[in-house]
Amino acid sequence: MKVNKITALKMVLALAVGVGFTSCSKKGGGGNTSSATGWKINDKKGGFQHNSKYKGQETAPGLVPVEGGTFTMGRVQDDVMHDWNNTPTQQHVQSFYMDETEVTNVMYMEYLDWLKKVFPPTEENYKNIYVGALPDTLVWRAALGYNETMTNNYLRHPAYAEYPVVGVNWIQAVEFSKWRTNRVNEAVLEREGYLKRDAKILDVNAENSFDTEAYLESPTKSYGGNEEIVLKGPRNKMADKEDAKNVYAQRTSGIILPEYRLPTEAEWEYAALAMVGNREYNLYKGNKKYPWKGQYTRNGKRQTKGDQLANFKQNKGDYGGIAEWSDDNADITAPAKSYPANDFGLYDMAGNVAEWVADVYRPIVDDEANDFNYYRGNVYMKNQIGEDGRALIVDANTIEYDTLANGRIQYRNLPGSIAQTQITKEDTYLRQNYTKADNRNYKDGDRQSTRYYNFGGTEEEVENEAERMYDSPKHLVSKDSLGEMVREYDHSNKRTTLINDNVRVYKGGSWRDRAYWLDPAQRRYYPQDMATDFIGFRCAMSKVGPKGGKKKARH
Repeated sequence: MKVNKITALKMVLALAVGVGFTSCSKKGGGGNTSSATGWKINDKKGGFQHNSKYKGQETAPGLVPVEGGTFTMGRVQDDVMHDWNNTPTQQHVQSFYMDETEVTNVMYMEYLDWLKKVFPPTEENYKNIYVGALPDTLVWRAALGYNETMTNNYLRHPAYAEYPVVGVNWIQAVEFSKWRTNRVNEAVLEREGYLKRDAKILDVNAENSFDTEAYLESPTKSYGGNEEIVLKGPRNKMADKEDAKNVYAQRTSGIILPEYRLPTEAEWEYAALAMVGNREYNLYKGNKKYPWKGQYTRNGKRQTKGDQLANFKQNKGDYGGIAEWSDDNADITAPAKSYPANDFGLYDMAGNVAEWVADVYRPIVDDEANDFNYYRGNVYMKNQIGEDGRALIVDANTIEYDTLANGRIQYRNLPGSIAQTQITKEDTYLRQNYTKADNRNYKDGDRQSTRYYNFGGTEEEVENEAERMYDSPKHLVSKDSLGEMVREYDHSNKRTTLINDNVRVYKGGSWRDRAYWLDPAQRRYYPQDMATDFIGFRCAMSKVGPKGGKKKARH
């Protein structure tokens, strides 16, 4: 069939015009032109700036991605101990990242080295910063055991460099996580050209340091307000011009990573179970007893058949097995990655050391109150505002320290960070989702939870000591008229529990535990200001954006 040349030309022109309109439409909605206003986005002359080329969150150092989902949190095996503190509940966690291994001695030593150089303990204002971060190496001592080798060498000797750090209390683990957030984001901003190269090594000091939140609030206050550092990145060639735009990275830049933190109990248990390898379509095939498949602690693969899949206490007096025929090749902790990873690629989610998680301990997990990203421990804070109307930056004279129940001095904030304070009733006025700053004892420990609560009274009523729901000991630390520390141990024999708002959950069995505790559903607690030789930690990071990547093929 013949087609007229003019008709053919008209068809080609119509097609070209159609494609042109389609391209413009895609361009308008894609990032160069606003779909809301039609204005140009990312105009060099100014206006609205947006990272329209954002391709997703990068995986931060040490982390592996864990795609979130629904799971049964709690013990699904027989509870032979009858603790009834981990009854099964259905929970959902969002996708997140978690450390591939537990935080090792060499990782923690890098933190100590940085603190010692930046805040010299020889200076009066900073002497308690470095000392407060030191792990308690005396946790290795036993009244009827000779463990001085570990006391003297475990933290610092290179032979133990890749072993998990111990002797770190919960508070110290949280502070390490904050420090790690700042150092990683500092390196990211340097890499992307927003900070002077090598300033993090050559220019840093007590009055001249980087904090992520302080940079986001006011970049010019980073490094003590030294604009030579903040404005001398290779991408800031326009910084010296008066009309320069977007010479600082912002949250909208998409390059600043969320904070490192301790995982919640729900996240940790979900990650340890790693049900991805035990799944058929939308159902889990049976229940896992350990982070690996099967009901036994030994490897069933031909090449390594019979090897233990974690290091733990086999029996009374048996921490590693018979010499030259070892059950798990470790009598105390073991180097990271000594045993196979679980299906998420996480190592030592059972054995080696138990691990701190973020949650305050309660005997129940209240899924009726919440079944999404469950976490008990929220204390909502806000920035303190200075006389200039901007966030108040901590300096050498405004560092705050806490005296713990055991008398140890622990820093609460570091110079360069933003001073924080709890939110007030004015901040929560007419809110429905939360009504106060401290929610650690929400619905289990607060005044409304007790049988003594006066529903016609006011929240300001002073709590009667005898009417506390959790009647735990109160060890007090104070100073006398001469400034000497006075420690008052609670000798009362009427206390009924050790549970309070300052005890934290730790998960997973350790080198000191029997196999019973290797079940990820097991949960125990310990005071947040105390440390042991069998509790370590690993960090997590929230994932921003979509739940997962491309859909996996169905099996």
